[in-house]
Amino acid sequence: MDLKLRIWRALRSTQRWLEARLVFAILAVLRLLPPDGATNALAALSRRIGPLFGRHRVAMQNLKLAFPEKTEAERRAIALDMWDSMSRLAAEYVFLDDIFDYDPQAESSGRIEVKGEEIFERIRAEGKPCIFFTAHTGNFELLPICAATFDLEVTSLFRAPNNPLIAKRLAEARRTRAGHLVPSKAGAAWALARALDGGRSVGMLVDQKYKNGVAGSFFGQPVRTNPLLPKLVRQYGCDVYPARCVRLPGNRFRLELEEKLEVPRTADGAVDIAAACQRLNDKVEAWVREYPGQWMWFHKRFKL
Repeated sequence: MDLKLRIWRALRSTQRWLEARLVFAILAVLRLLPPDGATNALAALSRRIGPLFGRHRVAMQNLKLAFPEKTEAERRAIALDMWDSMSRLAAEYVFLDDIFDYDPQAESSGRIEVKGEEIFERIRAEGKPCIFFTAHTGNFELLPICAATFDLEVTSLFRAPNNPLIAKRLAEARRTRAGHLVPSKAGAAWALARALDGGRSVGMLVDQKYKNGVAGSFFGQPVRTNPLLPKLVRQYGCDVYPARCVRLPGNRFRLELEEKLEVPRTADGAVDIAAACQRLNDKVEAWVREYPGQWMWFHKRFKL
């Protein structure tokens, strides 16, 4: 092996190890605090240090493209809210089982409230698999846990972090009541197909950049979207339901399940893949416009 390549790999491995140690140290400190104290502390810290990272510049560029009508100060405020929300999400991985206190039988709500309970119950009564989709808004990790409270088994597609050490620890944190997890890599489509074949529902995030995806638009900007969801609908004919998590004051959450999305079809009745991808983009855009500070603007969704 070339000496330069060996040195590069060694440096990369060391960098990842140091990154992982830092993340694990932060998580260890958070575990010493109560859930609210941990999330509030990390959110306050992130509002200060978030703008120091290169990803903040990406967020500000994205916000300028998405909201050209807003002032620089308004876009900066959204970016700070984003750092607040994303850091809370990171802290909440430690307390996923602790913060989810929703009980469909309870008369009063706790930290979690659910909008669309009747839809969950109808899906359960129908007893057939469906596809839930969401975006990186609020604490999206709570959605499959919520589905499980209605006895719905959901196999969820997720993208693991680039750092394999952090990815392993994150996967362990996600092994709560959230059901089966499928990492977004080669073979993921087959895993989701097997779940649908077995009568299980699937869930996926649809707001990430996908290099070889279907061309469309998002906030008026050209993007490429993963066509996996409409392709699964074309193959299995299952219903599609939008779901999202909204952060509320006081470290509370509202989980919303909407009525099924009408999937566009061509004149001969086949699923229109491109139009379906655009409908997903439009739904996510509507969500983000309503709560712009709860979406991950530092993701390179647009071609900058």
